[in-house]
Amino acid sequence: MKILKLSVLLIVLACTNLSAKLPESVTFTKAELLNKIKGGWAGQTIGVTYGGPTEFKFRGNIIPDTTKIPWYDNYVKWYYETYPGLYDDLYMDLTFVQEFERLGLDAPVNEIAKSFANAEFMLWHANQAARYNILNGIMPPASGDWKNNLHSSCIDFQIEADFAGLMSPGMTNTASGICDKVGHIMNFGDGWYGGVYVAAMYSLAFVSDDIDFIIQEGLKAIPAQSHYYQCMAQVINWCKKYPDDWKKVWNEIEKSPWQERCPEGIDDKFNIEATVNSAYVLIGLIYGKGDFSKSMDIATRCGQDSDCNPSTVCGILGVVLGYDKIPVSWLNPLHRVEDLDFKYTTMSLNDTYTVGMKHALAEITANGGKVEGDNVTIKIQKPNPVRLEQAPVMSSSKEVFKSETTPADKKNKGLPFEQFKPYRFEGTGLAINGKVVGDKTKFLNYVAEVDFLIDGKTVKTMKLPFDRIKAATELFWVFGLPKGKHLLEMKWKNKEKGVNILLENVIRYSDKSNN
Repeated sequence: MKILKLSVLLIVLACTNLSAKLPESVTFTKAELLNKIKGGWAGQTIGVTYGGPTEFKFRGNIIPDTTKIPWYDNYVKWYYETYPGLYDDLYMDLTFVQEFERLGLDAPVNEIAKSFANAEFMLWHANQAARYNILNGIMPPASGDWKNNLHSSCIDFQIEADFAGLMSPGMTNTASGICDKVGHIMNFGDGWYGGVYVAAMYSLAFVSDDIDFIIQEGLKAIPAQSHYYQCMAQVINWCKKYPDDWKKVWNEIEKSPWQERCPEGIDDKFNIEATVNSAYVLIGLIYGKGDFSKSMDIATRCGQDSDCNPSTVCGILGVVLGYDKIPVSWLNPLHRVEDLDFKYTTMSLNDTYTVGMKHALAEITANGGKVEGDNVTIKIQKPNPVRLEQAPVMSSSKEVFKSETTPADKKNKGLPFEQFKPYRFEGTGLAINGKVVGDKTKFLNYVAEVDFLIDGKTVKTMKLPFDRIKAATELFWVFGLPKGKHLLEMKWKNKEKGVNILLENVIRYSDKSNN
């Protein structure tokens, strides 16, 4: 059902009256609604599988057209059995789905957070930082706040927010409410907005098959004053400038002053920020023009997180098209795994389709809709912007802002603890990357305790587990230091023979006057 046809060439800031085009309600049969829900989950799984071989292998580079990306009938099953960690997008989504199934639609966020933190699967970046925080008593939303999570603007919630849109058909504000609860477990600011935007586009995909409309209307869920909104609006405007060449838009993004906050990406081509990867999602959706295969391939070839981005694109298109309209060349390999549980879950895709439908019907009736016999009537919500929140290290479309938490430089150390001498630096903050190393069979349960002193005073005592599942993403960080010169010292309180701490990088933070 096409609501309207809008050109993606329109400037987002000028699109103030599009919501008036949304109907007050939409009625589906249960079969039609289920078909779209299935399409969303199936599309995600296909997209992440397609992009799997290239994930972070192309950093700051487009994947050339000459590079063939494999696909064959047993491909999804091969990944399920050989590298199930590829499906972190899906099993993270399903962690939250399972909690809503267990505890109801009003599931307490702390219960969701505890299940997330105590799960057995590997996590990275904002998710792992949040897990460490929660296991050490820092609960949401503090677990995702930039002061406690140096990865708060990373892509994590963006790749996990699909479920919120899929259980909120046509109800963008309901999706945003779910995102407010779950997304602040691990993200803040740009990282949270990435998830809110994705969930809004999923929600709108149920009631419009116009990709341009979905993109522009979904962006209304984000406050226009925010850095994230400005970045996405800028991408859409670049698409206006280069309507036939997505690679020129990619180059504009590459040249943009959007700053990297993730410690791993500072002074590196690696970029896991929500802004950049959301931009690649938009490129895939806009230039793919609704074609499932073309959209997926473009999003993948943008590089960086090149499995998660096509997963998002294909999930949204899967809702638009419906499960039975996904091309058979992509859908047939999926049929081989639909009864297999995702690793670390007790849910298969077929289970997910059923539970997803159940949750969607519950949200529809809870938000003014009706289920009457075989018909489901959804009361459509016009998207309202969520609250404004931004970490202080930000750039805009016009200039780069600097604050006391702006990365000034990153020094590679690669030193064992005992070789790291008292460190003198000038700035307003410092972070140290590293890990506890040793014999896993002996030290798996070991937790190093280290005092970090600035100018002779202990500012933080860190508990640093050897176990990678429970480990801290950074050994130490501190912000808000007075401008000027400082001295860092460290005291390892419970050192044992055979275990060490490897200090890999030191990142100095400064404001503009100190650079």
